[in-house]
Amino acid sequence: MPRELILGTAGHIDHGKTSLIKALTGIDCDRLPEEKARGITIDIGFAHLDLGDYRLGIVDVPGHERFIKNMLAGAAGIDLALLVVAADDSVMPQTREHLEILQLLGLRFGVIAVTKADLVDDTTREVVALEVRELVQGTFLENAPLVFTSARTGEGLEELKQALRQVCSQVEDRQGEEIFRMAIDRSFAVAGHGTVVTGSVTSGRLRVGEEVEWLPVGERLRVRGLHNHDRPVEEVHRGMRAAINLAGVKHEQIERGHELATPGYLRPSRILTVRLHALPDIRHPIKHRAEVRLHLGTAEIMGTVALLDSNRLEANQWGLAQLFLREAAVARWGQPFVMRDPSATHTLGGGRVLQPLAEKLRRSRLDTLERLEMLWRGDAESRADVVAWFQGWRGLQPADLVQSAGLSLDQVEPTFTRLLERGRLVNLPVAPGKTVALQVEVFEELAQRFLAVLGRLHAEHPLMSWHDRSKVEAQLAYVGDETLVHAVTESLLARGQLVGDQRRIAQADFKPKLSAAQRKLKERIVQAYRAARFQPPELSSFVAEAGGQASALRDLFELCVAEGELVHIEGELYLHAEHEQAMRKLLREKLQGGRGLTVSEIRDLLQTTRKYAVPLCEYLDRQGFTRREGDLRFLAEPLPSPAGQQKPARTA
Repeated sequence: MPRELILGTAGHIDHGKTSLIKALTGIDCDRLPEEKARGITIDIGFAHLDLGDYRLGIVDVPGHERFIKNMLAGAAGIDLALLVVAADDSVMPQTREHLEILQLLGLRFGVIAVTKADLVDDTTREVVALEVRELVQGTFLENAPLVFTSARTGEGLEELKQALRQVCSQVEDRQGEEIFRMAIDRSFAVAGHGTVVTGSVTSGRLRVGEEVEWLPVGERLRVRGLHNHDRPVEEVHRGMRAAINLAGVKHEQIERGHELATPGYLRPSRILTVRLHALPDIRHPIKHRAEVRLHLGTAEIMGTVALLDSNRLEANQWGLAQLFLREAAVARWGQPFVMRDPSATHTLGGGRVLQPLAEKLRRSRLDTLERLEMLWRGDAESRADVVAWFQGWRGLQPADLVQSAGLSLDQVEPTFTRLLERGRLVNLPVAPGKTVALQVEVFEELAQRFLAVLGRLHAEHPLMSWHDRSKVEAQLAYVGDETLVHAVTESLLARGQLVGDQRRIAQADFKPKLSAAQRKLKERIVQAYRAARFQPPELSSFVAEAGGQASALRDLFELCVAEGELVHIEGELYLHAEHEQAMRKLLREKLQGGRGLTVSEIRDLLQTTRKYAVPLCEYLDRQGFTRREGDLRFLAEPLPSPAGQQKPARTA
């Protein structure tokens, strides 16, 4: 099977691009009545050329300056270029602009055809050849074959085909399994079939019956049929021109600039971070916050450019920038773009997309700029690491690496796994069967924020060994995902930086700080509760005795609970821990065999009053130790005491 590639033409108006393609292929690319009447190409046209081992899908573009946007739509996804220069005109304005655009789009291969060679003498041919070589010096066409041709006489056509074969052999075959992508350049209806869209397939493959995602709309559509140059086919792939018959949509709903892609991998955005190059011959520098016209794929979108590392970009300079668009665009890491002025009269520059799903970045932040440079210059694993950092608390999913790091499908899992193995990602379980992977620096920052919150609480309450976990986690609500904060807590517990349980937590190295007076007061409190058995005093009864320590009284009680000396029953009611265990033992003996006891009987058993018996019974019910049926309490199946009533183990 011949290898499929896309060839795009370029050159000034009336330099014979369309006539040359017709002479090569027998196909007239001017399909519009207006094009026939005026004798100029207005919109992109299509042809194909068999070259033995290669089959070229040809996109013929208009040369007039008014139709540069159509030229840019046609240039999307081409593999090699045919720069056309008329021998009787030589290099003209759109020759230069088209070449600059091809450079910005990252083209690396091409052929130069000098047309209308039959109209000039040998001396003129030599002069034109020199002028063309001077034009392409330093560009991807610097060493490209140059062929003199005539569509009228047939001169040079075979030599041109041979030159195209030679250049086709230099175009590398992309490695790796890629998602399907096709930017749409036409949408129309075919009687009996419905909606048909066309475009150049830039990656992946698509088969009849499969689904594609219609972007930026976000709907899924079924593929009813496929054509390649008027031939029905079962599959289209990268390097082919494709006509796709879609079910479930009207052709009027689909516009040039929309895109079809494998579902689930691409999302639209109105902010792009880019690496921007200003053309060498721009009349004025590109200024921060300038209005611009973005050409991306086949889309043309108005927006504003925000320079990140300067206030203006002079001619031939590179810079980092963000594009704030009026409409959503679909892009992928490394995708080329072209930027023109708002009136569409001048090309300003272009470059590559670094962040297709960007958030607004602060200008002149050194750490941000360094990571953006790494995103541009790094290998697949380095890019994935940077993408994870920019994802922040949202975390990284493997599928994110396709759009945001430019990875092929077969690179995703190995790269993700290596980042986990190297400790560059921290995988946190947030729900059954679901995890979120945070870049390690993002995780450490979030962990430090958590520890700082807990540290402040320890400083404000130096007598409290523990703090309510839910209240600590609530102070990180700005993260936006409580399950993530909970997972970070669990991770810190596992790492030994925290101690605690589902209810209470503390920093592992924190110890309550008591003054001599506070230690004495604490001892008196514990002694009082030990002596009182089942008629304990209330917290407020120690206020007078506490004197200057009254404000810390509740913290002292909490410390007694945390250290396992007291048990909190309810409100201001506490029991000494030994008596709480004794109460359980007494009741277990009396309730054995299914016997039930009333509150009065339990009161008498504990030798207390109803004031204490009622809350003690309710406490045992809540603990799952007893079960109430009417006026009687029965022994329930023993359940573990709640975490809040036992001291969580601290690590050394």
